[in-house]
Amino acid sequence: MSPAFQPHRQTRQTIVRLLSSMASAKEISQYLKRFSQLDAKRFAVVKVGGAVLRDDLEALTSSLSFLQEVGLTPIVLHGAGPQLDAELSAAGIEKQTVNGLRVTSPEALAIVRRVFQQSNLRLVQALQQNGARATSITGGVFEAEYLDVQTYGLVGDVKKVNLAPIEASLRAGSIPVITSLGESAGGQILNVNADFAANELVQELQPYKIIFLTGTGGLLDEAGKVIDSINLSTEYDHLIAQPWIHGGMKVKIEQIKDLLDRLPLESSVSITRPADLAKELFTHKGSGTLVRKGEKVLRATAWSELDLPRLKGLIESSFGRILVPDYFERTTLLRAYVSENYRTAVILTDEAEGVYLDKFAVLDDAQGEGLGRAVWNVMREETPQLFWRSRNGNPINHFYYAESDGCYKQGSWKVFWYGADGIELVKTYVDHCGARTPSLQG
Repeated sequence: MSPAFQPHRQTRQTIVRLLSSMASAKEISQYLKRFSQLDAKRFAVVKVGGAVLRDDLEALTSSLSFLQEVGLTPIVLHGAGPQLDAELSAAGIEKQTVNGLRVTSPEALAIVRRVFQQSNLRLVQALQQNGARATSITGGVFEAEYLDVQTYGLVGDVKKVNLAPIEASLRAGSIPVITSLGESAGGQILNVNADFAANELVQELQPYKIIFLTGTGGLLDEAGKVIDSINLSTEYDHLIAQPWIHGGMKVKIEQIKDLLDRLPLESSVSITRPADLAKELFTHKGSGTLVRKGEKVLRATAWSELDLPRLKGLIESSFGRILVPDYFERTTLLRAYVSENYRTAVILTDEAEGVYLDKFAVLDDAQGEGLGRAVWNVMREETPQLFWRSRNGNPINHFYYAESDGCYKQGSWKVFWYGADGIELVKTYVDHCGARTPSLQG
């Protein structure tokens, strides 16, 4: 086997491994179709920290190569903070920061340029050795002015983004790998904070996905567990008020909100590990934290408050079956929670045994966004007790198991509940579900 062929074969093996560890082929093809319909430069901007370049280069190159193999070309922007700290220290230059920005003297700038170029070429070469096509872009993208030369030295504030080098790389089917060095109108090289550079690049490109690759694999909750998804429209105020949200994490969430506020509704931010990138992109469950601007949740206590044709379409599309003709007439609504664009709905009824979940519907194109969970969470806040049934084999049952206190198998159904006070009440749930008339046909 020739050395040139081996990396390509290794990439193929990586694809097989990644796909086999993920969910159904239907999910994967759904996301591939969604992403491939985008203009090339609108697929994704991937921000890579210097620590990931240093510690996780193999997983990073495997994941980026995988994307190219399936016909998607991400735009990669990287930092080099730890590498720069080490080189400056070795040169006897003390690290100085003001307001979180690195003060850059002329002596430091020479090292900044060298370290950025070395880090950039290291990633490009690693991608090429893995069978991917990649282009080194170490200048010509960010036009900047001095931020404040007295305070920060040779640090730039981006004023314009030149997409020509990026577009040329994409036309050639090559991954653009960009440093965050800027240039003044007079040709002076300026050090630009990588996060600020990424924000400006994203504003110009308006991408579908913004991906931050980190060692933690996502934003962490109070217990140190990765938060699956954040729907900013319904969760931001509550989340930002939590006592465990502070320091860098609070700043990161505020920055993400500010970023998404200036992007189309369909744009989202994913924070994940390099090794989990494919799983985060191509499965509903994901692997990391997905942050979306999201949709507001409408709350209704009467059918007349809702757009019933749209709701009917949502339910039928979600279940792939037709509602019985008299569904809205025969179903007495307790509460409905519907996303503002009618892409997710939770319908509750008030039965003698307690509150019953009659429908939980999520459109295909909303799956994996965290929208279903966001609407569910709003419902749970107002619903301390609930029971429902779900068919065996329903792909959402794994979610129901996690959200329920118990489950009882009843023929072709599973009965779920939470908040029940005693086994006798649970028995009434089971009896009710066993006698309930189906409301979907076909």
